[in-house]
Amino acid sequence: MKLKKLNAILSLATLASLLVHLIYSVYAYLRFYYNPVLTKTFSLIVMVLTCLHAVLGMGIVFLSGDGSRLSDYPKQNVRTILQRVSAALIFPLLFLHTKTFDLLRGFAEKGAWFPFYLMIFVEVCFFGTIILHVAVSITRAFITLGWLQSEKTMRILDKVILVICALAFIVSAVAIIKTQLAMFAG
Repeated sequence: MKLKKLNAILSLATLASLLVHLIYSVYAYLRFYYNPVLTKTFSLIVMVLTCLHAVLGMGIVFLSGDGSRLSDYPKQNVRTILQRVSAALIFPLLFLHTKTFDLLRGFAEKGAWFPFYLMIFVEVCFFGTIILHVAVSITRAFITLGWLQSEKTMRILDKVILVICALAFIVSAVAIIKTQLAMFAG
């Protein structure tokens, strides 16, 4: 249980750093502002915390056998399945996300518009994957830490979190994609 609590704390720390990174990125893209020190610092913090959270989470799932039989109750485990599938997709999409600017610039310079727009689509998928993972995971971290015990409160909080995550997805996707299009396709 100590490892689960540590991972819950790591997940919330990752979320906090992701939120800072997201707010900074939206601001930077909308203002056509670039500060390499801030960009790299925020990105590095998110990546380190994400990796620690992922390694510990995989260790808990695979080594402790905690909830590894999702097929027994598929309807009740939809949330767990979404959590695990989104977690698995984050890393390959993260690799592309870190290369997005260079890839978009290269595709635009060559007039390779199909891979250009495909990369933008992949970027939107990355945002959606991360935000989905956050949306299905926050209240679980609160439960693990003992901060949430009421199922009714959990359902209400889940709805609030879902709305906030949907808004974060829309704002980040629109702001960043709009600016990428203006920089490279405009």
